[in-house]
Amino acid sequence: MKKQIFPVLLLVFFAVEAAAILIFTFHDPGGLQDAVCVNEAVQSVQKDWDTIETHKNRTDLDYVLLDMQENLLFKTKAGLSESINSAVTHMDTILDIKKDGAPVGKIIIYNSSRETFQMWKRAVCTVLLTVALLQCAVCIYWHIWLNHTIINPFKKLKGFAERIAGGNLDIPLTMDKGNLFGAFTESFDIMRAELKRARLAEEKANASKKELVAKLSHDIKTPVASIKAASEVGAAFTDNEKIRENYTQIIAKTDQINTLVTNLFTATLEELDELTITPEDTMGSELEYLLENADYLHRAKIPEIPDCLLYMDKLRLQQVFDNIFSNSYKYADTKIDISIWNGDSFCCVCIEDYGGGVNKEELPLLKEKFKRGSNTDHTEGAGLGLYISDYFMQKMHGGLTIENGKNGLKVTVMIAFGGTI
Repeated sequence: MKKQIFPVLLLVFFAVEAAAILIFTFHDPGGLQDAVCVNEAVQSVQKDWDTIETHKNRTDLDYVLLDMQENLLFKTKAGLSESINSAVTHMDTILDIKKDGAPVGKIIIYNSSRETFQMWKRAVCTVLLTVALLQCAVCIYWHIWLNHTIINPFKKLKGFAERIAGGNLDIPLTMDKGNLFGAFTESFDIMRAELKRARLAEEKANASKKELVAKLSHDIKTPVASIKAASEVGAAFTDNEKIRENYTQIIAKTDQINTLVTNLFTATLEELDELTITPEDTMGSELEYLLENADYLHRAKIPEIPDCLLYMDKLRLQQVFDNIFSNSYKYADTKIDISIWNGDSFCCVCIEDYGGGVNKEELPLLKEKFKRGSNTDHTEGAGLGLYISDYFMQKMHGGLTIENGKNGLKVTVMIAFGGTI
């Protein structure tokens, strides 16, 4: 009901203004004299003509009495026309005073229409000014009311929405019953509470998932490690070359399984930031050991390592090389070329196979999570190795690029120089 008062008041004020303007426009201030009063004044003057010095005005009119020579005999107040010419200019009423049928003087009845018009003008202007001031007061109050009941609540909702978009679901949106959007704001706060409840449920589910994957990873790695150890013992004690090759294949497959399980466990983390990466200055000669460990099938010839000091986490860099060589084994199954050189800011390790590469359109996608080339449809894999490797290299202030080389897929690992980070 309160919100309807303001427009109703404004409409009333507009109606008053319109009425005042119409009255001012069409009102006739009454230029004609009252004939009865005029006749009464003339009769009283004619009756007192002989004793005009003692004449008293018995009407509401103001007038002046002149003799035939236009000499002033009587006037009711100062400021009246005292000659015929000035009376004509002022549009006063001029009548003859007769005695025994003959004119003996003139009566000039003052025309007060101008004063009446000025009075009406002042009255209308006063009304219009008063109404305009009241309108201003109503508009100001209405503006304050709109700010309090509509604009400010919307600003509050905007800030609330920004907090929600930023992930802050802890601060409630208090309901203000004094504005029009009280129930609306309550609905928004219910939405916040539901989002918070859903997020907590999601976090709990993610924690359970990570716990499950961690347990499965441990459970899988334990028998795989036993298989690998037994195979290594068997390969060491057998004299049969065919059996030794079979043991070697078993060892290679156990390493593949171990790599896949490690990548799967890493990818289940809600944020890769949860992984500990501690790079430090390390001699470049360590690269030879890391590359030999990664190339367990001995498909590549490791070139001479340039003398340099590198900034790296040996464990994470080993994972990077493991992932690259594992992909080459699975998808290309060819020999591998390795080249190493020092650039301006990085030591670059380029690893290229002879598998023909991938489609040019797929290259930018290979470092994304769960993305694989179209040539891997019938090969096991989760599409996580290059994604994780790229993340590791970024955290070590290095980089990883993927392109089609002359013979196959070429992956370049850029390791930052030490002593400058």
